[in-house]
Amino acid sequence: MESIGVLMTCPPPDPYLVEQLEKRFTLFKFHSIPDKAHFLNSNKASIRAVVGNASAGADAQLIHQLPNLEIVSSFSVGLDKIDLAKCRERGIRVTNTPDVLTDDVADLAIGLMLAVLRRLCQSDRYVRSVNSCMEGRLVSSSLAVPPFLQIDYYFLQVCVFVLLNIDEVITTLGYISKVNPDCSASLGTLGLRNGAKFAFSKSSWLNFTGKSVGIIGLGRIGLAIAKRAEAFSCPISYHTRTEKSDVKYKYYPSVVELAANCQILVVACALTEETRHIINREVINALGPKGVLINIGRGPHVDEPELVSALVEGRLGGAGLDVFQDEPNVPEELFGLENVVLLPHVGSGTMETRKEMADLVVGNLEAHFLNKPLLTPVL
Repeated sequence: MESIGVLMTCPPPDPYLVEQLEKRFTLFKFHSIPDKAHFLNSNKASIRAVVGNASAGADAQLIHQLPNLEIVSSFSVGLDKIDLAKCRERGIRVTNTPDVLTDDVADLAIGLMLAVLRRLCQSDRYVRSVNSCMEGRLVSSSLAVPPFLQIDYYFLQVCVFVLLNIDEVITTLGYISKVNPDCSASLGTLGLRNGAKFAFSKSSWLNFTGKSVGIIGLGRIGLAIAKRAEAFSCPISYHTRTEKSDVKYKYYPSVVELAANCQILVVACALTEETRHIINREVINALGPKGVLINIGRGPHVDEPELVSALVEGRLGGAGLDVFQDEPNVPEELFGLENVVLLPHVGSGTMETRKEMADLVVGNLEAHFLNKPLLTPVL
């Protein structure tokens, strides 16, 4: 199969996948080719397969330019970057990588809920900043320091984080910053974008156990999220195009109704024209200033400007986002918000899962060119 040309349309998503493809096929990395039009004109006859992912697949224009294309094998579950109608019209096979990434994505969804509600990222930044500005520099022999401050750093850290309440913490750190001016910058902004102040307050923490969770899309991933959330005693409700008869969770016929009746709203559906901007202003307002939005689906599920304004204005309580509308670009207004957790689309990003996904991509290509049944056929 070495003579079969495979066009990888996305940036190489995994070194193992690239290695396995190069062992079996003639691999072209489209992302790194400067003159794509010239390349396609020169190589279109030899390209019989396309490998893409959630960022790039095979649109109608590319399919039209590849007359000998037989199969599109996607390194993802989502198919929104593939023109399925055009593939169906041309008899082009399509595969994806379902099941193997379900657990990782569901785990991440729960992690985002905990991170937003318990301010885990904010707390981490706080500890690192206080540690970096105080360790080894709290007490300087060249300064006249009151005797009660001439104590071991670790003892002071215990006092600050365990024995004192938040008002005393702020007072103590304020005094330290005066004694040691080198600490002032770190205590003030903690290196956040746009100079955003780091207002660390335990009163902003919320518990996760018992919060009502609404899920948009109850497929493999949605069900896995529901199962995990149940372990935290969370009541589960959901919205899909039609009610499912084989699940016990409460069904809402509209996303607005679902949002109005849950405290955490999770986007876990496929991206289609019907689900594009399924999270709009009306849904966000229904979720409200105490609600949290978790998106592990696709960025265009959410009307991003509406989400940003709702978070900035306080009309939405918080958000955990693994995907964005124009990846890898992220709205800068989100960087300074302490109630938002931002991830770089890493839902399936573990070594074990990425290997299994790569094996499915390669296995589907091999099966096709050996005239065997596809492992995970879509078309």
